[in-house]
Amino acid sequence: MFKRFVAEISEEKQTNAGRGGLAVLAAKMFFIVVGFIQQPLLKAAIGLDGYGALSRVLSVSNVVNNVVVSGSTQGVSRLVARSNNDRVALRHALRVHIPLAFVLGLALALAAPYIASFQHAPYIRLPLIVMAVVLFAYGCYSPLIGALNGRGQFVRQASLDVMFATIRTVLMVGAGVLLAARGAGPLGTTIGFAVAACFILPLALRFAGTGEPGIDASLPTARAYLVQWVTIASAQLGINLLMQMDLFLLGRCLSLRAVDLSIVDASKRADEWVGTYKACQLFAFLPYQLLFSVTQVLFPMLARAHADSDPEGVKGLVTQGTRIGLILVGLIVSIVLALPGSLLNFAYGHVVAEGGTNTLRILATGMTAFALMGLAMTILTSLGREGLASILTWISAAFVGILVNLLTRNADFGAAQLLRSSMVTTGVLLIAFVVASVTVWKIAGAFLPMLTLARVSATVALLTSIGFFLPLLPKLLVPFGALAVALAYVASLVMTRELTSADLAQARAVVQRRRSK
Repeated sequence: MFKRFVAEISEEKQTNAGRGGLAVLAAKMFFIVVGFIQQPLLKAAIGLDGYGALSRVLSVSNVVNNVVVSGSTQGVSRLVARSNNDRVALRHALRVHIPLAFVLGLALALAAPYIASFQHAPYIRLPLIVMAVVLFAYGCYSPLIGALNGRGQFVRQASLDVMFATIRTVLMVGAGVLLAARGAGPLGTTIGFAVAACFILPLALRFAGTGEPGIDASLPTARAYLVQWVTIASAQLGINLLMQMDLFLLGRCLSLRAVDLSIVDASKRADEWVGTYKACQLFAFLPYQLLFSVTQVLFPMLARAHADSDPEGVKGLVTQGTRIGLILVGLIVSIVLALPGSLLNFAYGHVVAEGGTNTLRILATGMTAFALMGLAMTILTSLGREGLASILTWISAAFVGILVNLLTRNADFGAAQLLRSSMVTTGVLLIAFVVASVTVWKIAGAFLPMLTLARVSATVALLTSIGFFLPLLPKLLVPFGALAVALAYVASLVMTRELTSADLAQARAVVQRRRSK
């Protein structure tokens, strides 16, 4: 798997990358598992309509939160990786990020009433204000994670991810239950989120430190660094708008349509369908979430190779990194596309499964393209082409927003609006993925290996077609069904010789090196 990669970088880098990849991948898998537990528990704690209302809040706050986390992590990671003194670089970055976090948090709090009005959901105003506290905490936390990433301290980074995922889940669900009896479940979950974000910050400071004052000629000025961060954040904002634009506008369209039809308990009914769509997103986003672990390791290594003017090293890293990412994405999406109704029923119950199965099939296809597009955007960013990445993502987000609003507003209330939104989003994402792939290939000289793409695509298509003939599995059998699909996927790649004994040997060597440390 890493034959060319091994020939291009030192044994020490191989070991660190392998250990880091395992640590971050393990943390990401833990995060995904906790997310599976968290979301159904939130739905059970505050009801489907409360879950939908919370989803409206998160469709806004998660955009800015993810931009701050991704942009700051990548920006500080690159700053630290390229610096002569990483502690001076961290202090330099914190002088920019802490005031920036305050400004962004204040902006979200001030915008909350207008967002609630646009959504025709005044009850989400206060939860949005609480999420402004989360945004400030994230703005201080993410530069510390970026410093760990730039230093190659992936195990510490992964440990913080695991702790935060656990604490956040416990507090969100607990606070949601406490306030649900008073009709304020969504507010309770956001308060729990804010407490967790504030709690993890001192732990991150202990792991990463606050840096030290000093002068490093390799560092840009604060103004130049802020310009670089804005460029990175702009590309990340486009990506996160793509993730949430459909849900945000779907919520508005559902509310307006419910009022048009004079539906009894219009807000509650609209929120229930928003909750169903959010449930579909939970599974559809899995490929992207898993692929993020690859980008966390790939980004600093690409940045270093690019800084060293090593085009062959960049090409090798892109080829190997995208191959691993594609195989991982194929594994997850095969399970989702083969068992959409069973997965929804397992996590959320038969009501959500009945209303969301077809939507999940369509949305998972689009989000697979989005996951690979996100990998392409990360590659462009790491090679200093943030502006181009930003343009591609923003154009895609604009098309999703315009088309969802135009084509979903007057569709039949409920399931038809969900289907329309997922179809529009998937169509735009497929086109955007093709454009992004061609762009990366021209700049980096490599992207997804075509033979790997063909083998993975054929396997996913085969398992998806089989899934159409499978009945809805009992809840107890769903994990075994998912395991069977995963084993079938791996077996297919082995039979087509996409996975070979060399891959197993390399994985075994990485594990052995990790144990020897």
